[in-house]
Amino acid sequence: MLKNLLFLFFLYLPFQIALNPMEGIDLASIRVIITIIFLLWILQGLKNKKIIIPFNLVTALIFSFLFLDIFSLFFATNIEWGIRKLLFIFSIFPLYFVIASLSSQRKGFLFTILKFLVWGAGISALIGFFQFISQFFFGITKTYSLWTKIIVPFLGKSFSEAVLNNSSWLVNIAGHTFLRATAFFPDPHMFSFYLGITAPLALSLHLFKHSTSNYFGFLFLIIVLVDFLTFSRGGYLGLLFGLSFFAFFYLKQKNYSFFQQSIKQSFAHKNIINKTFLSSGLISILIFLFFIIPNPATQRLFSSFNLSEGSNIGRLEMWRQSLNIIKKNPVLGVGLGNYASTIKPSAIYREPIYSHNTYLDIAVETGILNAFIWIAILILSINNFIRRFIKTKNLIYLGLASGLVVFTIHSIFDTAIFSVHILPLIMLIIAV
Repeated sequence: MLKNLLFLFFLYLPFQIALNPMEGIDLASIRVIITIIFLLWILQGLKNKKIIIPFNLVTALIFSFLFLDIFSLFFATNIEWGIRKLLFIFSIFPLYFVIASLSSQRKGFLFTILKFLVWGAGISALIGFFQFISQFFFGITKTYSLWTKIIVPFLGKSFSEAVLNNSSWLVNIAGHTFLRATAFFPDPHMFSFYLGITAPLALSLHLFKHSTSNYFGFLFLIIVLVDFLTFSRGGYLGLLFGLSFFAFFYLKQKNYSFFQQSIKQSFAHKNIINKTFLSSGLISILIFLFFIIPNPATQRLFSSFNLSEGSNIGRLEMWRQSLNIIKKNPVLGVGLGNYASTIKPSAIYREPIYSHNTYLDIAVETGILNAFIWIAILILSINNFIRRFIKTKNLIYLGLASGLVVFTIHSIFDTAIFSVHILPLIMLIIAV
């Protein structure tokens, strides 16, 4: 039961409904579901008289990260905001212990849970695709207006109002305004995080030797396409690094030269060869078309390197402000959840004031040491997956490592660890 509940949980993750327990408060339903899953896991362990918590370096670092989050509250000026953020963190992190326990006990658990995850991401990408193309049939104003109504059950009334008051749904490229793909996510950046992380997983499932269907290849293509339609420059760079990372280790492991393969070997491995040719060819064509044919996505990507561009100037200023605060509060930061009130004392809770850099956000609120702990969790997890991939030649591990690379690079330009969509996804990956 617990295993099946987790499978459905990750299928449901990009479509989660918001609960409204009282006026002005929105509660993501997955936070309630995670609590239920965690309690069921505890009860199951007590029934079997055995609760397994794999204790390794990653687990130790997670405990350290959580401890410093708590300890930083002693230095917070706005304790209420800090507690709210801490409650969010502690409503998501238990997922790590449940998945780490189950993945160490059950054969085939990893492959199945990733299938459900990629199916959910693929369906969400299709929704984002139809949302994007709708503006060309019904007009951008009508589509935008319609989506402001569609999104309310998924975000909640209060949160959706905050999102729309500070909307990043529209982008202007070369004088043309486009509605960016968001599906049921609050903004295109979080949607891009989700798609970017799941894209290498879809590719690894497509190439996995026990996978008999090519529909994961289709899901990979639609996920990558819609990631482009978010027009998230950090997402583009994350995806570029992640897929390059995947290609490097995949080709290195294969030690592959198409021109040196004998006809006999080619026929002996026909299915693998076909998948490799198909995937390599499609990726090469996509990359070629993306960079050669002028299009809004390439213009958006290249604008990342224009330091005089408006949003880049704003981001650099936020980084400068964050670094100045870190210099004054290097050890324990200003307290969890207190960055916005430090920058702007009159700020309200949902006002989108943050560093636009995950590592700076962690350092400014909970200290430099905690930022390094988070970085160590990511690097150690990537390294562990690569070692397991080299040892077992299981492409699933390469997909997991590449997904974390996407997240690590994209996190330089945005903050997603406080997202109800992204943090559970990261807990899944580092737990397995």
